Amino acid sequence: MSDRDFKIESEHRDEMLERVKTTGAISMPPELFEQLYLAPKNHVSGQLRHTFGNPTPIALSGFLLCSTPLSMILLEWQGAGGFGGGANVGSYFFLGGLLVLLGGIGEWILGNTFPATVFLTFGGFWLTFGATIVPGYGAYALYSTSGVAAQGLDEAQFYATFSFFLVAMTLLSAVYTVASIRTNVVLFVLLLLLIPTFACLSGSFFAVAQGLPMKAQKLQHVGAGLLLVVSLLGWYIFVALILSCVEFPFMLPLGDLSTVIPPRKDESRKQ
Repeated sequence: MSDRDFKIESEHRDEMLERVKTTGAISMPPELFEQLYLAPKNHVSGQLRHTFGNPTPIALSGFLLCSTPLSMILLEWQGAGGFGGGANVGSYFFLGGLLVLLGGIGEWILGNTFPATVFLTFGGFWLTFGATIVPGYGAYALYSTSGVAAQGLDEAQFYATFSFFLVAMTLLSAVYTVASIRTNVVLFVLLLLLIPTFACLSGSFFAVAQGLPMKAQKLQHVGAGLLLVVSLLGWYIFVALILSCVEFPFMLPLGDLSTVIPPRKDESRKQ
């Protein structure tokens, strides 16, 4: 190989290495990162975020395909009804459960702890909700006064007992709402509305247990209305994510808050 050829090959190699370094050093702006992952940009080693797809829309789609029809069922539109919209129990398992859990695992792999925690717990919520409705799990049968395994319990105890699960979801939503102050405006409002949503639905079950059907129905409709608003906000975020994933020429604004509220200072990084 001549000196000239060797020089050309060396220059070509150096150019390729520089391209690799530049590609690996691409830094996503905080507002774009938050738009795609619904979380403040954090420091995670590796290039997994540049290798794998974005799991956030997957989880969000599973949640919305359960919350949207459930809100309409609880509003009793077109004669719909029944405990928990039992006719849609399959969606609670294979959409709200499966897709949200898969999205949560994907977020965990990428190092996005906050959305991973949110999605995994809500995936568990839909699975728990679906299992409660399925007769084979015996959740309701234990409290049925006509059941063999009634053990002296009644249906009122079932509704009162299930209500405390919704109380816990209310507290969980409150924690997520505080954390979402560093994400975006739409997600913050969505999580904020989940607090009265779960509270109203919990109150509805308590009213049923106390033999107050009119009050129960009113609380159910209020909770369902709030859940419908939550779903509409979720659809807005979902559309924004999908448009961003296909690099649409414009982006729907979510109201980025990650740069408005500064992160906690990490003294160890200064050393």
